[in-house]
This record gives sequence, structure tokens and C-alpha cells, in this order.
Amino acid sequence: MPSNYYLFLSLALFCIGVMGVLMRRNAIIILMCIELMLNAVNLLLVTFSRMYQDSNAQLFVFFIMVVAAAEVSVGLSIIVLMYRKVRSIDVNILNRLKN
Repeated sequence: MPSNYYLFLSLALFCIGVMGVLMRRNAIIILMCIELMLNAVNLLLVTFSRMYQDSNAQLFVFFIMVVAAAEVSVGLSIIVLMYRKVRSIDVNILNRLKN
């Protein structure tokens, strides 16, 4: 399978993730869209690694996966705390938490 297909798939996934972050107001969906963008970058790095026969990019993929796992754990804990305080996970309500 040509590498162009993987590049276009990565671009499509990243664009879907960006649109989800910009258009949605649900904190869980925003978190999922950020994960989708990180996975699109992982796919792009693995594609370039395969195209240029260099395995160093796969090391970066591993570190991105570790950062994504940490981001999910911190993000979900913040969402749980926000839900306990405000009883909603809408990100527009975060302005109320300034007080």
C-alpha cells in the first residue's frame, strides 16, 4: 500500500480532531478529539519512519503514547472534579469556577 494513503488518512484524522476540539463543548469529547490528533501524529511519524527506513521516529511515537496516557489520566480527573462541583461537563461553565 502506498505511503500517500497513510498520509491522507493522518491528515483526515487530524482535521477531524481539530474540528471536534473547536466545535464541541463537551469536555470528554474534546479530550477524545485531542487523543485523535495525537494518534494522527503517531500514524504520520510511523509512515515517515517506514518511508525513510529510519526507526528513530518510532521512539517518538512511544513517547507520544506515554504523554497521551498521562494526559488522559489528568484530563479525566479534572473532568470528574468539575462534574462533582458543577454537575455538568460543559466547558462553558468553567468560567463559574473562577470564584
